Amino acid sequence: MRPSHLTRRIAGEGSDAWITHDRAVERLGRGEDVILLSIGDPDFDTPPAIREAATRALADHRTHYAPIGGEPELRAAIAATSSASLGWTVHPDQVVVYPGAQAALYALAQCLFNPGDEVIAPEPTYVTYQPVIASTGAAMRQVPLRPERQFHLDPEDLARVITPRTRALMLNFPHNPTGATLALDEAQAVAALVQRHDLVLISDEVYAALSFATPHLSPASLPGMAERTAVVSSLSKSHAMTGWRCGWSITPGSMIPHLQNLARAMYFGVAQFIQDAAAVALTAGGEELAAIRAAYARRARLLVDVLAAAPGLLARTPEAGMYLFADVRGTGLSGKAFAARLLDATGVAVTPGEGFGPSGAGHVRITLGTGDERLAEAGRRIVAFCEAGRGRERAG
Repeated sequence: MRPSHLTRRIAGEGSDAWITHDRAVERLGRGEDVILLSIGDPDFDTPPAIREAATRALADHRTHYAPIGGEPELRAAIAATSSASLGWTVHPDQVVVYPGAQAALYALAQCLFNPGDEVIAPEPTYVTYQPVIASTGAAMRQVPLRPERQFHLDPEDLARVITPRTRALMLNFPHNPTGATLALDEAQAVAALVQRHDLVLISDEVYAALSFATPHLSPASLPGMAERTAVVSSLSKSHAMTGWRCGWSITPGSMIPHLQNLARAMYFGVAQFIQDAAAVALTAGGEELAAIRAAYARRARLLVDVLAAAPGLLARTPEAGMYLFADVRGTGLSGKAFAARLLDATGVAVTPGEGFGPSGAGHVRITLGTGDERLAEAGRRIVAFCEAGRGRERAG
């Protein structure tokens, strides 16, 4: 068979991000003592009420085709939850349900972008953004999130890369991999640029429920942005439902027929029993959500405290999410080399920052998706690795 040109566009440039992870999984499969901190899969069990809702739905034979855009009960729950957070009324008919937020991003790109368009995305950038955008024939233009700004967006950098071919911004705040959030003045600047240049905003808010110090601020909540913004979210991280594959988009009503047509051509709806469970997660999962968020905040503080003793490594407490983005430039190693050598020497797997873009160079992403005791042990191994490296430097 002869692959299409599309297969080259969707190969992406971030595949190196997974090399260390794949090696760690192989070693784990051989029974080796590996601490896997290289993938954003929570160690929490999906809360009981959600699992029980799925079990009831299966017993009630909820295993048939669902409406293309999503079950009415789930769309209503998403609309109600989103209305409360956005400050304006989201109607259920503005919601489309997908098998995960990744599918939502792909569908929006297909229905919004044309060959030759440019889409701006801050980097470090989650590794799937480039192939999602490239699949449409559009090009991704990157804006750096600089370490010296704690990876906060600089609106002046954003303004400089807008051209007549710019069609959209694709933002991810709270940010993966850095844990940075979008401050009010930054969000206002984004809204002003979007409106001034007649752009569309895709706002990936998967980590919104995991903001620690202050509630998440969506750019869609600002004046003039509701009709220009597609909000994407899911339950994967907030409710420990990664494997359930249930996400959604909120868009102006004019986009809904196009998104539903793409759903009909691609995946034909999300399983009924999964949607029933997701509706329960949104309407009755408050206590579990708060506990998961508190656990990530505690784990972040714990690991930052342990890593404070690591020479050449700087770890700041994230503002949100389930990752630390640690600066390892002081060790004299790139993020790739640090991750590879750390795995070989200690059995701790982290993700090199270079896979997320140029601004991630010299950093590693450390997932907080494991228990306190095991996480502290991983931190101690990282400290010992950095100390051994400093000792070798002095001996040399």
